[in-house]
Amino acid sequence: MRILHVVTAWPRDPQDVITPWLVTLTEKQAERGHEVDVLAPAWRGKPGAEARGVSVRRFRYAPARFERLTHEETVPDRLQRHPRYATLVPGYLAAGVSAAWRLGRRRRYDVVHVHWAVPHGLAGWAASRGAGAGLVTTFYGAEIRWAEKRFPPARPFLRWYCARSALVAISESTREMIAAYARGRPIRVIPYGVPLPEEGPAGDTHAGVRAGDASAEAPRILFVGRLVARKGVDRLLEALAEIEASPWRLEVVGFGPERGPLESRAAALGISDRVDFLGRVTTEELVAAYRRAACFVLPATLDEREDTEGLGVVLLEAMSYGVPVVATRRGGIVDIVEDGRTGLLVEDEPEALARAIAALLSDPARRRTLGDAGRARVRERFGWDSIVDRLDAVYASATERA
Repeated sequence: MRILHVVTAWPRDPQDVITPWLVTLTEKQAERGHEVDVLAPAWRGKPGAEARGVSVRRFRYAPARFERLTHEETVPDRLQRHPRYATLVPGYLAAGVSAAWRLGRRRRYDVVHVHWAVPHGLAGWAASRGAGAGLVTTFYGAEIRWAEKRFPPARPFLRWYCARSALVAISESTREMIAAYARGRPIRVIPYGVPLPEEGPAGDTHAGVRAGDASAEAPRILFVGRLVARKGVDRLLEALAEIEASPWRLEVVGFGPERGPLESRAAALGISDRVDFLGRVTTEELVAAYRRAACFVLPATLDEREDTEGLGVVLLEAMSYGVPVVATRRGGIVDIVEDGRTGLLVEDEPEALARAIAALLSDPARRRTLGDAGRARVRERFGWDSIVDRLDAVYASATERA
């Protein structure tokens, strides 16, 4: 099967860690013998490339020095922080539609898979029309919330578009959001997948809990993600300040516009000497961070656009290493974590986070139990083989409909 993925951003080099789930999806599809192309916007004139069986084609939409609408942060975040970038949007949309149409006509895909219908729905539809291909769209939730709050004209577009595409949601909460536009059309829930770490001796993939228990060092608490408001890292810092008497050390992996304010907040709370902001890390360094973590925390909340976690792929990554997790009841997180069985779910308040974290840090046996159960759930529901199988079925149906 010949597949085209239409995406907002794609790694610019091997060290770029954006959209890792999309990269893995395309590589898994290529391993199954599919021909896989990716259409993404250029970033500062960067050309396309081919790696591990996946061909990446980038469309130009402005002079190279201005092509920064995507990649460094989400398009809504970029537009909010730098309104002048709105002048690039018409050219971005027109260039994407034109490139998609030409690519569809030339490559004759079987399926066009759109990620983020706003802003790429029209480009995906053009590619599918040009190729005579089936159209499939994965919705993540954030694009729906942004369209509803910030760009009302997108609502009739979404109703028009959903009538022309097979619909996939990454979580139950996202499916509920799409239902208003789907008008009774089926919506399949297919989450991200995660690669499963290789098992070590005796089937153990996670040394972090055991090593932390045996060591005199303070147990490591880990957060991984972009440093933006909806991740709730400020609440995590406030929660840890409440349990300052307990031994712990926080590692924050990721980058984003909130790093400076978060560092200042940690200093104001008097805990900056126990918080390590690690910024960007390599894949090997990230794996090491998961393996040494005593627990992982995703304190997601609502930002000013009422945006939150569509799913929470970092939770899946942590659970795949057997790391016990604490997370808030937001968005698609509840599709991943079963409270009290595969992790702990709390409200997005510092006091609730503090109680849950303290409970785990004081109980190594419970950490081990939750970590083992979480890893088993990831293997059963979120392994890539299962995800690709389910998408193949959607593709077959969309192709037949086309």
